[in-house]
Amino acid sequence: MADSHAYVIALGSNMRVPDVGAPRAVIGAALDALEEQGLAIHAASRVRASAPIGPSLRHYANAAALVETDKRPPAMLAMLQSVEQAFARQRRGQDWRSRTLDLDIVLWSGGVWLSRDLAIPHPWFRAREFVLRPAAEVAPHWRDPATRLTLRQLAARGA
Repeated sequence: MADSHAYVIALGSNMRVPDVGAPRAVIGAALDALEEQGLAIHAASRVRASAPIGPSLRHYANAAALVETDKRPPAMLAMLQSVEQAFARQRRGQDWRSRTLDLDIVLWSGGVWLSRDLAIPHPWFRAREFVLRPAAEVAPHWRDPATRLTLRQLAARGA
């Protein structure tokens, strides 16, 4: 791809989606939807179960993908949010509530990105094992621009 960018994307779900199925199936369908949006998926982690953070009582299915696109971060964020909406994601209300699909940019090949709507690296990825371990599975040698440690090293330290 001319002028391409690589991203590590975190995927999470803890709700069924009609005509898709349980959270694990939602993750698979979301990866398909990302490909349909023109992303080249170079690697996808295995799907892991994790306990919820906050008020949700449902466990999550989590994964990560290493993708490539010509989209810069603002366009990538808009595309990810449109995919979330296609899976009936609601953005109103309480943080950390149950959700059909959550897609987050964890890292990108351009290093740090800070704007009003987006921070890359994801501000909490180092402290969330359900993000860090799948990310390390798909991009073990990528370096965190803040710590200069690889994702493999960060995961080995334990989140």
